Amino acid sequence: MTAPGTGTGAAEALKRAYLTMERLQRQVDAYERARSEPIAIVGTGCRFPGGVTDAESYWRMLADGVDAVGDIPGTRWDHEAFYDEEAGRPGKIYTRAGAFLDDIESFDHDFFGISKREALAMDPHQRLSLQVCWEALENAGRAPSGLAGSRTGVFMGAASWDYITAQIRHPDDVSAYSSSGAAPSFVPARIAYLLDLRGPNLTIDTACSSSLLAVHQASQSLRLGECDMALAGGVNVVLSPMLMISQSQFGSVSRKGRAMAFSDSADGYVRGEGCGVVVLKRLSDAQRDGDRVLAVVRGGAVNQDGRSAGITAPNGAAQREVFRSALAAAGTAPERIGYIETHGTGTRLGDPIEAEALADVYGRPSGPEVYLGAAKTNFGHLEAAAGIAGLIKAALCLD
Repeated sequence: MTAPGTGTGAAEALKRAYLTMERLQRQVDAYERARSEPIAIVGTGCRFPGGVTDAESYWRMLADGVDAVGDIPGTRWDHEAFYDEEAGRPGKIYTRAGAFLDDIESFDHDFFGISKREALAMDPHQRLSLQVCWEALENAGRAPSGLAGSRTGVFMGAASWDYITAQIRHPDDVSAYSSSGAAPSFVPARIAYLLDLRGPNLTIDTACSSSLLAVHQASQSLRLGECDMALAGGVNVVLSPMLMISQSQFGSVSRKGRAMAFSDSADGYVRGEGCGVVVLKRLSDAQRDGDRVLAVVRGGAVNQDGRSAGITAPNGAAQREVFRSALAAAGTAPERIGYIETHGTGTRLGDPIEAEALADVYGRPSGPEVYLGAAKTNFGHLEAAAGIAGLIKAALCLD
């Protein structure tokens, strides 16, 4: 005899409960693995000052120590009308220097299926992003035209309104294509539309961190399963003197016209422009598909300075926190880090704060050295595209 609630029926119920718990645990384990899965960089594309048109020419520039900073081209604006060597003069700029792309006008609109009239109304940020994203996919060994309907995400950092301030000054300047041609949201949207991509599509504006946050958001989206591949990066084109006038009033740009990260001689940053994009996949997917893996993003972190000495001033404590959070997310220790691609703007306020925060977290009394680098010394501060330039540089170092 068996008492009620015991015997075969109870045993079966316990077995089902155990199997359910086991299945739930496997799901939790899978979720935890996915949440921390490394992200592979399987392709790159870039256009930077100094004649950089791809990863190979970028590496040659870095290896040769090329300084791509020069005079502001007369094709952008009449700089002599704005120049004055005295700092703080209303409406004036006290530097002649910048780092500019050789050509931002050439664009094969027929290749991208865009009419000439619409192409002329497009912000160069959009045209440049289309070209570089296409090249990044080809570098990854993917035919862009074969991605239609795929869960591919596009995450682009863009923070400039230069096109509007430089081109649209009167109602008569507005055309039917002005809204789509000038809106920052159309920077990634053009790419998704052209290739018929169905993944997340975001423009990210967090000023100088825009492109790195784009990579972080793309990595998180891949880990969450929102997309299976992602294009991530940033773009910046300098078209108007207005921001440089403001910076000259503020005193943040270099009077010497040279980017000198962490130097006693540094006197400010140099404005630059360019576009960089990486193609990202979950590492397990990249290995399964036989992709060439240039580098692996183990983990990342993001925070804000909060209350600092001023709204544009960095906060050393916040920097230490985000360094430690990134290390924790990557599952690694600071002693294992051998190279850090820094922000390194060349400002007397920001550089010492960054260097001290880095020393506190990554500094070591013995063992291998940790090296600091800054791509800005080659071609200035690319603003919304600055971080991706540094990330591609680090990936090329590994490759």
